[in-house]
Amino acid sequence: MKFGLFFELSVPRPWTAGSDRRVYELALEQVKLADQLGFDQMWTVEHHFLEEYSHSSAPELWLTSVACHTENIRIGHGVCTLLPAYNHPVRSAERAAWLDIISNGRLEFGTGRSTTWTELGGFGINPDETKEMWSDCLAAIPKMWTQEHFSWDSPYLRLPPRNVVPKPLQKPHPPLWVACSSPETTVQAAERGIGMLGVSVGTPKEQEGRIAEYHRLIQSCEPVGDFVNEQANALNFLYVDEDRERGRFIGERLIAQFNRQATQTVGINQVYPGSAYNTPGLLFALRRDSMAKGKALIKDGFAIGDPDDVISAIRQWEATGVDGVMFLVNNSQIIPQELVLNSLRLFAQHVMPAFKTNLNIARPRPVEHPDGRDGDGDGAAARQAEPAAVGAAREGR
Repeated sequence: MKFGLFFELSVPRPWTAGSDRRVYELALEQVKLADQLGFDQMWTVEHHFLEEYSHSSAPELWLTSVACHTENIRIGHGVCTLLPAYNHPVRSAERAAWLDIISNGRLEFGTGRSTTWTELGGFGINPDETKEMWSDCLAAIPKMWTQEHFSWDSPYLRLPPRNVVPKPLQKPHPPLWVACSSPETTVQAAERGIGMLGVSVGTPKEQEGRIAEYHRLIQSCEPVGDFVNEQANALNFLYVDEDRERGRFIGERLIAQFNRQATQTVGINQVYPGSAYNTPGLLFALRRDSMAKGKALIKDGFAIGDPDDVISAIRQWEATGVDGVMFLVNNSQIIPQELVLNSLRLFAQHVMPAFKTNLNIARPRPVEHPDGRDGDGDGAAARQAEPAAVGAAREGR
């Protein structure tokens, strides 16, 4: 099992001139400690116009800062929204390559297409086209990273032959992921041979079938990149305390505040009828939970309480077949920072040793191309089958 942090960069009201700066400082202190404690990954969302819920509108800048302040933790773009109105695919490829270089080959490149009308409507994007936009851009970006003469001609991207520079440090390219908040996207991830970045805060029982289906389908995938990233990550809450009751009390405050902020968002299928978004998604579920009076907020599999509670919760996730669990630790800054940092230390001291960590972060399976190339254009397939940072981790560097 691998463990990581997941950041929304929430900024609750009332705001002051330094509110966003303070959230940055708190989050950076958390991820620096996580790096020292041996957490494997950190992920940050991309959202726009979502006041309070997430101010992470330029995640590549925040992730660059994280890369410069850490040494080992993987840097997760979770996600880069691959719709041209948000991010032109060439610009996405360029920025991601630089982030991989600056982080010394630690980038995990997550992708997605947005789930709120606030965002899509703000950019004037037709929800019925987002699936095709995402799929087209996702197919193009690995080729930008591995080909010296890249060209593309589709309804969403037209580019004459150009060399998109720089190229990522990891060869053939960073691991690819997609944010999965619905069963449909889970299938799309498996079909394309990319990681399943679970962004639904559910229970192991609710997610077990989707995870099993993902692992089944990916065995016969047609990879969109030059290797198969066969991983599934789950999203969870985390608060660990020596005192079980205190831990559960503080953990419930964390969950309740996150759910309340979700009520401010507007899902696409609430205002736009169509088949592009078939399920309500994560935000609707959080809104439903926030409005359920007297409902227990700590569900099965939530990593809340004392170390034994948290170990038991993660065992439930381990049994589903997930490869890692990513944690929201203080999305709204309602918990004093010293308690958040102590929770991370307790997790590293008492919970991590109960699980065997696998340093093979990407679990790549190389893809054979008809022309014998391996994705970097020079035919050295076996040499480049494993991302550089994974090899370095195995060698203890």
